[in-house]
Amino acid sequence: MTLLKILIIEDEIITATDLKEILRQNGHIVTAIAKNYSETLIALNKELPDLVLIDIQLRNSSLDGIEIAKILTSVYMIPFVFLTSHSETQMFERAKTTNPAAYLLKPIRHQEVVFQIELAYNHYIANKKVENNPVKSENVFLPLERGHQKIVKSDVLFIKAEGAYVNVYVKNQIAPFLFSMNIGYLAQYFLTSNFYQISRSYIVNLDYLIRYDAENIYVSGYNGKIPLPQNRKAEFLKKLAVIKTP
Repeated sequence: MTLLKILIIEDEIITATDLKEILRQNGHIVTAIAKNYSETLIALNKELPDLVLIDIQLRNSSLDGIEIAKILTSVYMIPFVFLTSHSETQMFERAKTTNPAAYLLKPIRHQEVVFQIELAYNHYIANKKVENNPVKSENVFLPLERGHQKIVKSDVLFIKAEGAYVNVYVKNQIAPFLFSMNIGYLAQYFLTSNFYQISRSYIVNLDYLIRYDAENIYVSGYNGKIPLPQNRKAEFLKKLAVIKTP
């Protein structure tokens, strides 16, 4: 059996808890339980799963499960399995357009979930196209001067928002690259653990962090300083191995 990291998107707490226990008993790891679209984004930014279980109908969510699945397909390229208590043909036909790995009807049956997840993931791997996943790729090509500029992710010192633009500061480059896009959009391509969004305006590559103080952080290869918001400082320090004076 393949042991997987699985994200559950389910707003019924009893169903979500049951699913988590079923997965745990079979050796899988549940990365998070999200009840809506915003919680899904938070969970994906923290850790990318191998597979996602999605309830189609989500209360108090800006997007339903099918719309979330479209994002998983187009942006993250993660396989997903639909869960639903509705068996209407119209719902199924709409869900089918997103190419789910499986479609499970509630109430959830223990062995069916286990078997379908195993089959769904194996089918995904067997049919996976040999192409780069832009989210996981080591390089990205960003639009610049009527063409596209190659950026090696590991060379990025930090990214700074400038309104509707972003400045990408790259190692050994005198000036940053300026791209016309929102930092929130670009952030989805820098999801590895070394990249940390310290504020709405900055994403920092922690591999280049050389110093921090009460108000700022400093990165190698850049003579300036980056503001350290006080409301994010405690979370930021958890990313570092900080030795305090005994």
